[in-house]
Amino acid sequence: MVKEQKKSAYAAAGVNIDVKMGAVGSIKQMVASTKTPNVIGNIGAFGGLHKVPKGKDMILVASSDGVGTKLKVAAMMNKHDTVGQDIVNHCVNDILVQGAMPLFFMDYVGTAKVDPEQFKQVVSGLCKACKENKMALLGGETAEMPGLYPVGEYDLVGTIVGCVSKKALITGKSIRAGDVIVGFPSGGLQTNGFSLARRVIFDVCQFSCKDKLPGTNQTFGDALLATHKSFLKPIKALLDKKVRINGMAHITGGGFPDNIPRVLPKCVNAEIDRSTWEVPTIFKFIQNQGKVDIEEMYRVFNMGIGFVAIIPKKEMKRASYILKANHQPFSVIGVIRKGKGVVTYKN
Repeated sequence: MVKEQKKSAYAAAGVNIDVKMGAVGSIKQMVASTKTPNVIGNIGAFGGLHKVPKGKDMILVASSDGVGTKLKVAAMMNKHDTVGQDIVNHCVNDILVQGAMPLFFMDYVGTAKVDPEQFKQVVSGLCKACKENKMALLGGETAEMPGLYPVGEYDLVGTIVGCVSKKALITGKSIRAGDVIVGFPSGGLQTNGFSLARRVIFDVCQFSCKDKLPGTNQTFGDALLATHKSFLKPIKALLDKKVRINGMAHITGGGFPDNIPRVLPKCVNAEIDRSTWEVPTIFKFIQNQGKVDIEEMYRVFNMGIGFVAIIPKKEMKRASYILKANHQPFSVIGVIRKGKGVVTYKN
């Protein structure tokens, strides 16, 4: 006689430990593939172990962020394999601003109910980006909280730790008038401005994810889910060749006017020439259909520029050669002028 399995009171309350542990077990091989020589042990311990970076006067640099309401679009599309890349690359860029190279990443997934297939897709994106950025996915937390999150949706947050020597730390304090502002193209909205984008596209215009973005061959869903780019490779190429970079900024929430001043000395302005690059169609659509003021657009969105590096003018010839050799598109989008630590626009 087969013994009847006792029903779990916790599962009846909405938290199924067996399903969660099964989902975690299914991703162990993927996570192990991100392991670097400095990782000690395997996934599953109470804490992830990583060797202390070697070198003189090494500084740890840490940052946390979330994907935000881009996850709503992922849910609408039932496509979850890119949002993990988004959060990893976002965090990589945040510490890259200070010249730091990534060591390891940790994630947090919060949901009403763990969907094993959805969870596996999310982790596959995390692992893909960790390997591309040559760092380990050291651990994380998967929290099942019925009643806190809507069924079928989840939150995704990440924390990165990297390192840089004290001598190589980039703070922006060496930025001077005459320096050149180099802009690197974004991959779309990246991970910012989605609340406004969704309101304009889905509420005001009543489009769906499957509808084509006018003037392109992309659907709205594909345009919105375009992966947040990592700029580690081109910036590392410049630093490895000893190109002097006086400052950098990751163009995220707050756009140009709130992010670039974070690295500017109070005696200079960043003058941006908005005629030096082509603003992607998705931003033009949101601006026109949402009747959004141009200045607000540049504060909410990246407008096609995902990252900027501020380089002495005399270094630009060498920097251009290195970036082209690494097949990295870029534009000189402005110049540093004497000022008060703010962003101004030429056009």
